[in-house]
Amino acid sequence: MNRPALSIPALSIVVPCYNEAACLDILHARISGAAKVAVGDDYEIVLINDGSRDDSWSVMQRLAAADPRLVAINLSRNHGHQLALTAGLDLCAGEQILIIDADLQDPPELLSDMRAAMAASQADVVYAVRRRRAGETVFKKATAAAFYRLLTRMTETPIPLDTGDFRLMSRRALDAFLSLPEQARFIRGMVAWIGFRQVPFPYDRAERLAGETNYPLAKMIRLAFDAVTGFSTAPLRFASHAGLALTGVSLLLFVYIAIGWLSGSAVQGWTSTMLVTVFLGAVQMFVLGMIGEYLGRLYVESKRRPLYIVADVAGPIQGKATLGFRAEPVDVVRLPDASLPIRTD
Repeated sequence: MNRPALSIPALSIVVPCYNEAACLDILHARISGAAKVAVGDDYEIVLINDGSRDDSWSVMQRLAAADPRLVAINLSRNHGHQLALTAGLDLCAGEQILIIDADLQDPPELLSDMRAAMAASQADVVYAVRRRRAGETVFKKATAAAFYRLLTRMTETPIPLDTGDFRLMSRRALDAFLSLPEQARFIRGMVAWIGFRQVPFPYDRAERLAGETNYPLAKMIRLAFDAVTGFSTAPLRFASHAGLALTGVSLLLFVYIAIGWLSGSAVQGWTSTMLVTVFLGAVQMFVLGMIGEYLGRLYVESKRRPLYIVADVAGPIQGKATLGFRAEPVDVVRLPDASLPIRTD
């Protein structure tokens, strides 16, 4: 199939995918339809295969072969949702960029309304705010609400409540985002940090189209740690505050013991001693753990490794891998350097 000459598209739709083979055909149809309504044929779709264990990559290759506006990117392994999304944002070329997940909980049909909201408010970011979340457990809703409100209190950067990564960005906002090279990425917080004019877009989140969530509790906890340690020093401040508080308690305990010794009364002992010991030990372990989290981030950042590695690409890719590394295709044959002598023996 003849592909059109490459030019900067008006819109890029970036979709990180992990084990989403069952969703991809419907996803492609819906986001293509939404893009055509919004900008005609002046768009590109960027699908990122994040080391899927199902047939996601083969489905993406089939879709890319049939659609000249679709780019499929195959990462060398599973990098995680935030780094896979970073790869797509780094390699897309559009003047406006829509971020959306592959499970279709976030309706792509809202694209035209989001573009209208961006134009009306002259904003650089339109972030979708969830009014209702269909198909999610009470536990997940409650913990998510509690986490975002706690994070808002802990950070100096205001991060919008009840939002995910579903948003529309301008090119200049994306370029500013791509200047942030950290490894442990909490993208919705990083987008909030860059500033510019950002406006909310309320919507109702649908149920997942197919498959299972790729964000179980363990990954949510890891993302929460990345968010807290990436945007707040409150845990480190807690260490100093806890130390001061425990110093005050220790002084009071010393005064109590001294009074008991001077008055000749026996100090009641084992239970209270063990209670204090366990309490102090727990606080110390918590403080050391939080310090370890920050030191671990510094260790990872000091390596300066690429954020992602692209193994294969299907489709007319236009972006450059500024934050990651793109491997050469396997069918490329390296010719010998003419300046080197050729052995004839």
